[in-house]
Amino acid sequence: MAEKLLFLTGKLAEPSLRKVLHEMGPLPFEYRIHQLGLSVAALMTDKMIARRLKPEDIADSDQIIVPGRCRGDLESLSKQLGLPVVRGPEEVKDLPIYFGGERKEPDLSRYNVNIFAEIVDAPERDIDSIVERARYYGDNGANVIDLGCLPEEKFPHLEEAIIALHEAGFKVSVDSLGLDDLRRAGKAGVDYLLSLTEETYHLAKEVDAIPILVPAERGSLASLERAMELMDKINRPWIADPILEPIHFGFTNSIVRYHELRRRYPDAPMMMGVGNLTELTDADTSGINALLFGIISELNITNVLATEVSPHACRAIKEADIARRMMFAAQQDSSLPRDFTADLLVAHERRPFPDNAQEIAELANNIKDPNYRIKVAEQGIYMFNRDGIMHDIDPFSFYPQLDLKDDTGHAFYLGAELARAQIAWQLGKRYTQDEELQWGCAVTKDEDDLTQQTAEGTTLTTGKKCGTA
Repeated sequence: MAEKLLFLTGKLAEPSLRKVLHEMGPLPFEYRIHQLGLSVAALMTDKMIARRLKPEDIADSDQIIVPGRCRGDLESLSKQLGLPVVRGPEEVKDLPIYFGGERKEPDLSRYNVNIFAEIVDAPERDIDSIVERARYYGDNGANVIDLGCLPEEKFPHLEEAIIALHEAGFKVSVDSLGLDDLRRAGKAGVDYLLSLTEETYHLAKEVDAIPILVPAERGSLASLERAMELMDKINRPWIADPILEPIHFGFTNSIVRYHELRRRYPDAPMMMGVGNLTELTDADTSGINALLFGIISELNITNVLATEVSPHACRAIKEADIARRMMFAAQQDSSLPRDFTADLLVAHERRPFPDNAQEIAELANNIKDPNYRIKVAEQGIYMFNRDGIMHDIDPFSFYPQLDLKDDTGHAFYLGAELARAQIAWQLGKRYTQDEELQWGCAVTKDEDDLTQQTAEGTTLTTGKKCGTA
């Protein structure tokens, strides 16, 4: 007779738990899932379980599986309940591994958001430069190349640029405050126009391009709705953009407008321009993009306008691509956006220190050769060989203790490795000796990357730096 397992979980993790168990296929056990009535399963404790579980909840069960982060004395809890209570894996997605199988790799091939990548200085570029920049954006995930027109600056090669981008295989939009630019673009066959209002919507009667509609008066949802209604009257497609405002200049109210527009028009195609946050906030854009695309996912916004103007936003298009895929996968899984990809974890990592101080000390005791090993734990940097172990948080503190016998090459190598180890410890990143630190999508690696040789003969790869497209 198959063993009967009872899985305890919380509200947020329950859908994901059900999905993972279902996808594991035929199982050598029977199971039930019991939701304990708390939101986050990781906050579960032994006392909470004992208090909330009723005898009928555990009836006809042989074993209770609790989340891996559940705190408390499970041995005492097992005696109290009369059933063995064991910790499962820390992550729901690792259940297949826990039961002897293989974890299913997340599917990040799908998304439901189109990225419009704006070339903000298009009038100042020649055709070759425009196409080159478009290819860079396309390689990073852009679906539409947006040609940004500059106020009071002529764009004599606008039509030629649209034709060249179409020939290169891109969909094209034109972004301008001037009706003349938009009219020229429409007649040249552009795919989208940014932006029309209730006062300028009539241009859509003259051209085939799909307009992005914005309020004629900034912040006026009523104005935007009137533009949508006017477009419906002429039976033409449109995309609505309530405009995302910068922080302290209407940001919260603009988010409310997006929410209200979706509530009133559940099926309306919508756009959000994220540059007012990624460009105008001194914070890493990877986190800003993750949060905004979470909102975009919840509101079913299917178009995003993104830019890479500020030097600190030089990965914004790629980050947007990763964020849309991660959020779509999480939505499809009915799960939190965790453990799908680490590409947006640029400065930190969720599990930075795989070894603790005791494990490192045990490893050091078994070393029989003079080569130095370097490990990083929560308590700092550890360096050891057969002669003993050293521990500090400052790389310079190790130097007086090293016996390098004037070996400058080895000294240089250890200095580089200790510097990496210090950065890893300070930021909370994983350090592996002879390997570069991982910076998510902030540093890309490709065929053109340079290689370098360490003092110990290890070949290291250096990533392409930001802004070299």
